[in-house]
Amino acid sequence: MRVLTRGVAALAVAVCLTAPAVQAQSAEFSLGGGLGIPTGNFDDAVKMGWQGMAAVSFKPAKLPVGLQLDGNYGQFSDESPLDIKDQLIYGTANAIYRFESSEGTRFHPYVIGGLGVYNMKETGSDALGGSSTKFGINAGAGFDFKAGSAGLFIEGRFHDVFTDGPNVKFIPINLGVRFGGA
Repeated sequence: MRVLTRGVAALAVAVCLTAPAVQAQSAEFSLGGGLGIPTGNFDDAVKMGWQGMAAVSFKPAKLPVGLQLDGNYGQFSDESPLDIKDQLIYGTANAIYRFESSEGTRFHPYVIGGLGVYNMKETGSDALGGSSTKFGINAGAGFDFKAGSAGLFIEGRFHDVFTDGPNVKFIPINLGVRFGGA
């Protein structure tokens, strides 16, 4: 619990330090969902799952780099015949770099990466219970397709959760919609 408290405190400090740059900007809100693809040792324990996410992002007008905070829910089915599902609830704070593109284009590529706090828990009638909260990192890329003040996005990110035992690494591929922004 002490690690979680420190993580939340560090995330709050990071948000406060970026607040002056964010104040003059309008927020962009995102909702999405898609596939969760386990990799490494995690792939040996679970099957492909699904993900859902909600995010808010800010981009200062004169800088190419912005900030995105997101909350996510993911669920993977266990490889065994038992009724066990691996649930992940996590939040990440990310730097997002949107590449320059011509004014008339609706296609905008970007890269994203940052730190996260991940809560992992087994659910289902055969689950042993218990949960753990760990820190991790993520990095990926995506594309925005703008249409006025709304648009679509598709994004893939690699997540590496720092666990004591077998690694928890996965790639969510999300499709969603963004509202607001400039």
